[in-house]
Amino acid sequence: MRMYVGHQQAVSAEDFVELALGTPVELWLGVEGETEEERTARLDAARDILADPEYRNLPDDVARIAAEVIEAHAPELFNVVPLARLVSRRRSSRKGAAA
Repeated sequence: MRMYVGHQQAVSAEDFVELALGTPVELWLGVEGETEEERTARLDAARDILADPEYRNLPDDVARIAAEVIEAHAPELFNVVPLARLVSRRRSSRKGAAA
């Protein structure tokens, strides 16, 4: 199945998210091993993008996309199996003298 966002084809989940958001995912999540200077520059760029009127709804869009993904994949994400309850047996203790 081919997925498109606008006129662009998304070949992977990462492509889909990037096309849906209009920005690379790494901008928001960072990359492994980034330096403090790279992190600061990335966060500054992210703030600049959020200040742009074109992206003012980005946080809401991200929340909506996340909710749609969770809803679509809820059975797999929340594959919870109830555990059997253990029934503890209490032994009656006989205190006192036998009749």
